[in-house]
Amino acid sequence: MEKMYYLSENATIGNNVKIEPFAVIYDDVVVGDNCYIGSGVVLFPGTRIGKNCRIFPGASIAAIPQDLKFDNEYTVVEIGDNNTIREYVTINRGTAASGKTVVGNNNLIMAYVHIAHDCVVGNNCVLANNTTLAGHITIEDYVITGGMSAIHQFVRIGQHAILAGGSLVDKDIPPFVKVGKFPASYCGINSVGLHRRGFNQEEINEIQSIYRIVFQSGLLYSEALEEVKALKQTKFTNIIASFMEKSDRGLIRAYTAVDTRS
Repeated sequence: MEKMYYLSENATIGNNVKIEPFAVIYDDVVVGDNCYIGSGVVLFPGTRIGKNCRIFPGASIAAIPQDLKFDNEYTVVEIGDNNTIREYVTINRGTAASGKTVVGNNNLIMAYVHIAHDCVVGNNCVLANNTTLAGHITIEDYVITGGMSAIHQFVRIGQHAILAGGSLVDKDIPPFVKVGKFPASYCGINSVGLHRRGFNQEEINEIQSIYRIVFQSGLLYSEALEEVKALKQTKFTNIIASFMEKSDRGLIRAYTAVDTRS
């Protein structure tokens, strides 16, 4: 039976890769072993896919970035192992700024997610349907974004954070927290997610104590940072302080209820 997909002779395809009809795989594409490429998937030049990935119908990987500064420089998309990329996901190539867009391992990227140029997505993340990442965003490990979340360019999201559906994010989100409301705000720590991932109650209490200083003390963030750094140095004080020190866009604010009654 004639193959009903296009596969360039200059692509590198691993063992036991299933390619469905109407997929298009261009030159300079690498697909690892045991992958599934669904119908209508397009893998543009510069695509690098690891092992055991499933890419569902209509997804587009490594198309040129939607960036007017892009001048056809050579860039790539690097996708790790064991990822599920659902229908109509778009992941664009990098630009000269970093040369690549990166998705790590063991991620679930749900339908219609967009990952723009020069983004870095870590490991074990869940990006729910219609999550939209602008350029140059960094998402650390074990992050969950709710459906319809929109993330501003250059934002950083710390490990183990969880975002409510419909979140509009224009500031950095520190590790281990819950984000909700409008504008996107700190709503506590992600205690349920942390328990599920093996954090013990003592560790969760410590994280909560740190964030009371950051978000509930009334201190400026620069002052809160000094207070956190003055605490006994532990894994969690170091992670949170380091994130705060590296925040260029500033952190999200704590949620404050507003009484709208007349």
